[in-house]
Amino acid sequence: MAGRNPHMIGLGSHALTAMGFPGYNAIVPSSAKSVANYLEEEGYVNYALGKWDHTPLYEVSQIGPFDRWPSNEGFAHAYSFMAADVHQFIPVLWDDHHPVEYRKSEHLDKDLADRAIDWITGHKSLDKELPFMMLWASGSMHSPHHAPDEYIAKYKGKFDMGWDKAREQILAKQIELGIAPENTVLSDRIKEIVAWESLNDEEKKLYAKQMEVFAAQMDHVDHQIGRVVETLKRIGEFDNTLIIVTADNGASGEGGLAGTFNETYVLNGMQTPFEANMRNYDNWGQWDSYPHYHAGWAMAGNTPFPYFKQSEHRGGQQDALVIHWPDGIQASGEIRNQYHHISDIAPTIMEAVGIERPDEYHGIVQQPFTGIPMNYSFDDAYAPTTKKRQYYEMFGNRAIWEDGWKAVTLHANRMPWDINLRGNFEDDVWELYHVAEDFSESKDLASEYPEKLEELKKIFEEEAWANQVYPLYDDMLARLNGVNYVLFGDKKEFTYYAPGAVRIAEKASVPVKGRSHTIETTIDLKGDEEGVIVSCGGMTGGYTMYIKNGKLHFDYNFLDGVHYHLTSSTLPKGPTDLKFNFILDTSKIDGTLKPWSGTGELYVNGEKEDEDYFEMMHISTYSLAETFDIGMDTGTQVDKDYEGSPFAFTGQLDKVVVTLTD
Repeated sequence: MAGRNPHMIGLGSHALTAMGFPGYNAIVPSSAKSVANYLEEEGYVNYALGKWDHTPLYEVSQIGPFDRWPSNEGFAHAYSFMAADVHQFIPVLWDDHHPVEYRKSEHLDKDLADRAIDWITGHKSLDKELPFMMLWASGSMHSPHHAPDEYIAKYKGKFDMGWDKAREQILAKQIELGIAPENTVLSDRIKEIVAWESLNDEEKKLYAKQMEVFAAQMDHVDHQIGRVVETLKRIGEFDNTLIIVTADNGASGEGGLAGTFNETYVLNGMQTPFEANMRNYDNWGQWDSYPHYHAGWAMAGNTPFPYFKQSEHRGGQQDALVIHWPDGIQASGEIRNQYHHISDIAPTIMEAVGIERPDEYHGIVQQPFTGIPMNYSFDDAYAPTTKKRQYYEMFGNRAIWEDGWKAVTLHANRMPWDINLRGNFEDDVWELYHVAEDFSESKDLASEYPEKLEELKKIFEEEAWANQVYPLYDDMLARLNGVNYVLFGDKKEFTYYAPGAVRIAEKASVPVKGRSHTIETTIDLKGDEEGVIVSCGGMTGGYTMYIKNGKLHFDYNFLDGVHYHLTSSTLPKGPTDLKFNFILDTSKIDGTLKPWSGTGELYVNGEKEDEDYFEMMHISTYSLAETFDIGMDTGTQVDKDYEGSPFAFTGQLDKVVVTLTD
């Protein structure tokens, strides 16, 4: 939406891995406002629905700041999840600046289509001539792969052929449709992905199911997009509406070499055991799973290219782009092969509506677009590409494209499931492809044309320095974890008051991971209270302290159904001090990032009621979307003992004090 190279707007990587350098700080400067801001100045009313994940999570709360929310990026209304992904059946949403109360959904994609239809029909009923722009960003096909049961059933047995045969079939279809040139060679299956035929029957059964669910989700979201399109037709706005459909990266291999029923494994530098996945076979894709498929299916999804999301080979950054505009484009059903980048979309929209980028926006000088409009190709299939060069960088993976040639390196040969792996950038091996002739990047020409490779590497250096790519830092787990420590400085005591301290993003809450701490409150108990006192996270992991059946409970949920659970004896009546105390086991710290350990203790009025040793605790993330809450557990629940509702506290809760004691 910004029309600039990502590092120029502080988004050189995901906001989750932000770090304190201009190209990576996740703070989009006021000098790089979005196409929505510019359209709004010209009278457009803009709507944002669905995924909005470039706001740093520590800014996702009722007090903002709202500088990087949709409201300050040119959108009059937003109905969004402010995270990289969200549970599709129990979504954690924001309606403009207001947290949406707990609710269950038939499926979030259907809700987003419903809201889009409401807004479009309302808008055009009130003012038929008033223009609008809508960003409709589904959580599909990102993990979690969730779909209604009837959609999953449609695909049973459809992927029993496996990923190797699927790649062959996909390429044949791409060539038939003219999407891939006739001479396209299927890139080699990378060595990390085993041949489908080498799997045993149980592995084939599980992995086929993973792809069935993925396909079901894609089918379902396609139907929801179709509902919005049908609405435009019904109200007579279809032909005059510019519709652009694309994705932001290649298929994701982050599910790893077994897939995962709980994506939080990879966010904490771990892989999911096959046995753990198999225990979730029957409910894969349903509300009580948070799944991601095997990287072999991502490889198939990226046919005919090598690698996955995060890499700068075409498997990581080549996406389909569909542009539909009957009143503005004479051609129909045709394919274009000019080379373009995601930053080219905003200038294309501006040129289509006849608006120039302003030199200033609200008194602030605006950066030039680095993106190039694509409109010249709309009615000229053979128009020469106007783009001259394009650099790429993601987590140390780098590439440069110029005039049909591409140099690329996979940093440390790291796969997307290996977030713990680091390496020296000087040791990275660069490859060379003539992508104008070699569509699939199947033939490395580095040894044949070393001078060309060096020429492109030099161009990458020029572009990298011009676009704030340096410095490079490849410790992804440290970057994920870093915000837990830098946001609050040396603050030790955090006080949260009921009932307003709810829906606080995990990264904006007290940073207890890897820290000794206490959680304490005093309640005047009447004897019939129950409910959550404090919680953070959800079904994928987290902690909760609550009262049920007259007893105090503390539960720590770690990944594969591992729960460390503390329980008190029956609570007394009257003013009662309730405290959880965690003592970090510093003897296990050896300078590497690995799951924390320590002793948890539960106290009532200063008397220890229970304790346990917590052997494995999250390094960096309980969940991408679930939140910190006082007096309830919104979203999905940390502890199955009160699953199915926020389990709001029924007594008089004043405040909860969390103290870092290390």
